Amino acid sequence: MGALSGVRTAVKIVNPATEEVIAEVEMADAAEVDRAVERARRAFPAWSAVAPGERARLLRRFAQVVEDHAEELARLEITGAGHTIGNARWEAGNVRDVLNFYAGAPERNHGRQIPVPGGVDVTFAEPLGVVGIIVPWNFPMVVMTWGVAPALAAGNTVIVKPAEWTPLTALRLAELALEAGLPEGVLQVVPGEGEVAGARLVEHPDVRKIVFTGSTEVGRLIGAKAAEQVKRVTLELGGKSANIVFADADLDRAAESAPMAVFDNSGQDCCARSRILVERSVYDDFLPRLSQAVREVKVGDPNDPANQMGPLVSAEHRERVASFVTDAEVYAAGSCPDGPGYWFAPTVLAAPDGFDPLAPGSGAFHRAYTEEIFGPVVSVVPFDDEEHAVRIANHTAYGLSGSIWTRDVGRALRVARAVEAGNLSVNSHSSVRYWTPFGGFKQSGLGRELGPDALSAFTETKNVFIATE
Repeated sequence: MGALSGVRTAVKIVNPATEEVIAEVEMADAAEVDRAVERARRAFPAWSAVAPGERARLLRRFAQVVEDHAEELARLEITGAGHTIGNARWEAGNVRDVLNFYAGAPERNHGRQIPVPGGVDVTFAEPLGVVGIIVPWNFPMVVMTWGVAPALAAGNTVIVKPAEWTPLTALRLAELALEAGLPEGVLQVVPGEGEVAGARLVEHPDVRKIVFTGSTEVGRLIGAKAAEQVKRVTLELGGKSANIVFADADLDRAAESAPMAVFDNSGQDCCARSRILVERSVYDDFLPRLSQAVREVKVGDPNDPANQMGPLVSAEHRERVASFVTDAEVYAAGSCPDGPGYWFAPTVLAAPDGFDPLAPGSGAFHRAYTEEIFGPVVSVVPFDDEEHAVRIANHTAYGLSGSIWTRDVGRALRVARAVEAGNLSVNSHSSVRYWTPFGGFKQSGLGRELGPDALSAFTETKNVFIATE
């Protein structure tokens, strides 16, 4: 991961629904990253010394300013990332809510008093220093805030490197932070290419932690490079999550909910339930129900509240998603607009006769079933019994999320404990709540974001012994 310097370029930001250029954003070189780190390093002592109550007040003020500009932020995400208006408004609200949630953290960043002989022993949760947050293009302002809010609450200064395709909301949030009263240098956004700006953040010795959300492939590189400096990392990486439907489930509810469990945000979601596992005895009953639900998914203009799915983020990404689908494999598909825009119809692939999801394989369906597509394509396979379902669900390098559909509470608990994933829902597809921890097993990542314990990811425990004898 070498960082280049001396060459600065501008990237055209394209509206995925219209293919119109809406902005040009200059990409930072390694020297600009170094300057941002120096500003953050200088700002750290004063920010970490701000009284907890005052830091809390500033974060609440930041949340209020976001609320005041929520519609503006939502519209930026629609034009810059192709999100539907319903999703974009929820995302702006999530930014506000996460900031408010962690505004309560500075005054509750407690240490402990530990009984020891000969004195008093106490612990302190000390901030790390400068934190680098590398943000993906699929949920730009939401994922940014999941790292920024607890990092700031703990007393760190933060540099955000947004994805090249979708930097607009991150840049605006940095402006709103200053408007809310956060000091200069405490929160900076530095747009740049991953191989340049992102690499320099990872390599810089004054950056004490990296938070990265993105592909497992890049996450491995970041983890390896960070290890050279024993730099702390939180990695939220890929997924190939299973939606397990047992024969005793409410099949109508399971089928009706399954499409948006994978097609929300056009399938550009690491939590997407892109493998549907259905008990064999109801497999032939479930597939027609699923097909009907998929055909009813409304795809179109992201500004229309009636639409559930917008375009993919880019022409390049649409080409990649299309490479997983051939006409011979498609069991069912919805519709999408013609003309300008990076549209892709929601698509169902059903397992061909004789397909064994536990066996090594090749071919188009096997590739679509095993690899993270990051688009609106779902694969459906049958299973025989509970043990078989768990084996199939776990037969992947990933372990981020998943769903279990059953009326049997005992089975729900058994399967939830057996499936190797960080976030599971029963008779639901919810993965993320800012009150609860979020993160993956296996190659889906390291560490946890959100929830009451997120501050521990941005602090060091300091132990102090005071002799009394």
